[in-house]
Amino acid sequence: LEEIIRRDPTGIFDNSNNNYLHRSDRHVRALAKNTRFLELCRKLGIGDKYEGQIVRDPDFTLIMKALADDLPTSLHWVMFVPNIISLCDEQQQQEWLPLIRDWKMIGCYAQTELGHGSNVRALETTATFLPQSKGGLPGGSWIINSPTLTSTKFWPGTLGRTANHAMVIARLIDGKGNDKGIHNFLVPLRHMNTHKLLPGVKTGDIGPKIGYNNMDNGFASFQNVHIPRRNMAMRFATVDETGVYRKKSVSDATSKVAYITMMQVRAYIVDEAGKNLAMAATIVTRYSAVRRQGFNQDASNELQVLDYRQQQHRIFPLLAASYCFFFTGKKVLQRLTDIESRLVSGGDVTKSEVSDIHASTSSLKSFTTTVAADGIEDCRKACGGHGFLMCSGLPELFTTYLQNPTVEGDNQMLPQQVAKVLLKVIEAIKNGHDLSNYDNCDARLLIPSLQSILSGGASEKCPAQSSNDLLNLDVLLKAFGHRAARLLAELATQLQASVMSGNSISQGWNDALVQMKRMSHSYALLVLLTNVVQGIEDEKQQGGLGENEVQVMQDLTRLFALYWVEKDLGDFLEDAYMTATMASWVRSNVLLLLTTIRPNAVPLVDAFDFSDFRLKSALGRYDGDVYPAIMEAANRDPLNQQEPGPGYEPHLRRLIRDGAGIYYTASRL
Repeated sequence: LEEIIRRDPTGIFDNSNNNYLHRSDRHVRALAKNTRFLELCRKLGIGDKYEGQIVRDPDFTLIMKALADDLPTSLHWVMFVPNIISLCDEQQQQEWLPLIRDWKMIGCYAQTELGHGSNVRALETTATFLPQSKGGLPGGSWIINSPTLTSTKFWPGTLGRTANHAMVIARLIDGKGNDKGIHNFLVPLRHMNTHKLLPGVKTGDIGPKIGYNNMDNGFASFQNVHIPRRNMAMRFATVDETGVYRKKSVSDATSKVAYITMMQVRAYIVDEAGKNLAMAATIVTRYSAVRRQGFNQDASNELQVLDYRQQQHRIFPLLAASYCFFFTGKKVLQRLTDIESRLVSGGDVTKSEVSDIHASTSSLKSFTTTVAADGIEDCRKACGGHGFLMCSGLPELFTTYLQNPTVEGDNQMLPQQVAKVLLKVIEAIKNGHDLSNYDNCDARLLIPSLQSILSGGASEKCPAQSSNDLLNLDVLLKAFGHRAARLLAELATQLQASVMSGNSISQGWNDALVQMKRMSHSYALLVLLTNVVQGIEDEKQQGGLGENEVQVMQDLTRLFALYWVEKDLGDFLEDAYMTATMASWVRSNVLLLLTTIRPNAVPLVDAFDFSDFRLKSALGRYDGDVYPAIMEAANRDPLNQQEPGPGYEPHLRRLIRDGAGIYYTASRL
């Protein structure tokens, strides 16, 4: 599939000049790529097995990655289409999905406003019902308005110049003038034949960003925009022709399917964290193997940068993290698919399972995107001065990825979602409830340690008796399980103590936010480590990994675990779960594993199978021929295409030849 893209005769998919294009030119070129890409998908039959819905075909994701560039329409399939499927009733889907299938309707998800983001309940955009008898459309209308400057929709991807429809999140005002809270409304933005803005709609691009500039993140304001009554998403609530609002009585399974569909976006972000970090790890590892600095003891040979222990300590844990994120992303997506299929087929899915996957994806999204964003930048720094070059591929990879700690739940806010779910586990244990509901949940990992902690018995201790014991993955899993359970129990105690001391619940919650972040961080690491250990075993049983590969994967997992024990050492020493001696074992084992992994470092990044076309990096070339690639990129710069340079005649000549900078002892004025 990648070769089809790379060898396309139009040449539109060539990325070699991306760094030299103005963002407007990149946006237009990305639209050209988008259109050609969809033409190829149709020719290849992608989507044929899914009633023509290209974006539902697994091959769509594969071939899209081969583009190695961002498409301005991506929010159409990432957010807009899932909203139509999960929140609109069957009649609405029958009307709109064919238009989406044929790419006549291109949409975006317009929730965030200039003044409000994650606080959805405070959104200001209004959708006010207007009956036909008072001037509304036949059957009634919604009047969409942006009543304040801060209610302007701001940031939604695809909104600025590309989308002709938006799923607008607005406050529903019913026929009696009652505010029924936040609901979804399909609002046409542009004429579907001319792409001109419709009356009352104003949209545009929000301007240059740190990165991701192919995408037209946009703003939109609405002034008395009339849309049909049936343009309200009506799977779970309706408003009739007289303006009466009713919540629908739907099956528990139906509501859960909608919830799972929306949760998949966060799971994809977790999966992508591993892939993006893997790309950065590939570039820095390959370059560190090529780059030489310093001499060996007899000064006969320069040393590979990759042989310096400090460099290994910078990049090998990130390489290990990328593999751990890979296994976890795969596991979470499989779990969501399983839950959804059981719901659709009428199988039993407990509320605990749905809440649990919400907690897991929230904690994992917060942790993995933070590590990936910071890690990509660390990889850039580890490439030295050449990492500062755009042709290294790392600056664009970093700045494009930087959105992820913020989108789909800010990483500093998501721990609250984790806490709300996991505190119920403590409540269930304290009240002696049946815990079998957690058998298929990640939260089950906390229960043994929580039971020990809450019983008030002897404190758990790390069972390691030697440095070698701390290389045992079961021992490490227990350590992470204990740490996460303890921090959760301390959170519950803090909240209870705050209320008992006379603080309001909201004040107590606010005071506990820092502890929630620590707890969510620890829970994400527990889930990650559990998933990678199980994922390696699954691959081994299925024949995907041989004994040698299993050993290498387990060494990476040990490094990942011990690296984070070392970083968070205070958490493990605080309650004497580990001793000072064990702390020294942790550090020595990290160094031992760096040595163990070194011979496999380059093969491990090669195993990701990123092509040079996709990496777009002079430093990360598969053949290691980095220096000619750097010079080729430099020579391609438009600044070098004329001699003298373009600034000489208008400016530099006046200074050098005409004497604009000559010093005179007496003033020339």
